[in-house]
Amino acid sequence: MDETRKEGRYHRIISQLEGLLTKTDSPVARMATIAAVLSHKFDYFFWCGFYFVEGDKLIVGPYQGPLACQVLQGTGVCLASVTQNQSIVVPDVHQFSGHIACDSRSNSEIVVPVRSEGGKILAVLDVDSAEFASFGETDRIYLEAIAAMVYKNQ
Repeated sequence: MDETRKEGRYHRIISQLEGLLTKTDSPVARMATIAAVLSHKFDYFFWCGFYFVEGDKLIVGPYQGPLACQVLQGTGVCLASVTQNQSIVVPDVHQFSGHIACDSRSNSEIVVPVRSEGGKILAVLDVDSAEFASFGETDRIYLEAIAAMVYKNQ
């Protein structure tokens, strides 16, 4: 998908989510809604969901797609995002040292921290694609804005 179409789609998704996420302050309900909307609006999103930070590991939260790893610990893109305190875009997960393959069909990935309003990372938004190099700067920018909606106004 070209960047202009992708930006337009993200704008429409954010507008849709702004209306949907006013119904509850529950982070789990918001995450479930975000995962469902993203998963159905981008056909190349193979897996889309959240992991909660619990000490030195991540526990799966709401998601759309094939079965997920229930617990991530030690290495992987999601944990790297938490320890590096930033979003990470991986064009080829097979080249990422320590990648945890919850599903061997995943070839590229983006992970975005989900922060409290105070800035603490409480979870991550993880999106995988079966295609290589599916994610870039446009995805990072808009998925960060979407991740910020989880704990907004709490």
